[in-house]
Amino acid sequence: VLFIFRPMLTIRGGLAKAGEASDSYVQGSGLIYAVLIGLFSSITGGVSYCLIRAGAKASEQPVATVFSFGILASPAAAICTFAFEDFVLPGFYSFLLMVLLGVLAFFAEIFLARGLQLEKTSKVANIEYIEAAFSQLWGMGLSRIAPSFGRLVGCLLILVSACCTMYIGPEKEIQ
Repeated sequence: VLFIFRPMLTIRGGLAKAGEASDSYVQGSGLIYAVLIGLFSSITGGVSYCLIRAGAKASEQPVATVFSFGILASPAAAICTFAFEDFVLPGFYSFLLMVLLGVLAFFAEIFLARGLQLEKTSKVANIEYIEAAFSQLWGMGLSRIAPSFGRLVGCLLILVSACCTMYIGPEKEIQ
């Protein structure tokens, strides 16, 4: 992942001027906040994987786990939306797109819960990095992202790591 997103992480000594196209980065004292936010995000992501795994193990169907998290997250998201943002009613096309993406995300969460139910957490979490590789390859294929050696090496490393995890990696844990 560092090979792919390296340009965003390098510091060039100054902020980009208005109108210039460049990668965003954090400089100075803001760097510690970015590191702390990344660390907090990693910890909460690990905790959520463990909670999803525990919920999936406790119930027979992973759908119950996904609905439980949805019941908890929906009111929290609604409160945050009205408290921190100005609510804007979406147009028809945007609403249709939101519903489609919501249904696809629901199925993705069901498959994630089922994967966490059947396999070790570390094995499932490693497979999720394929998203970064595929988004980069998709962008390069559509000519939106300029291909570079670092991006190609990063994508190759992620795909090789995922394949090794699936075929050579640790076996299913004994319960």
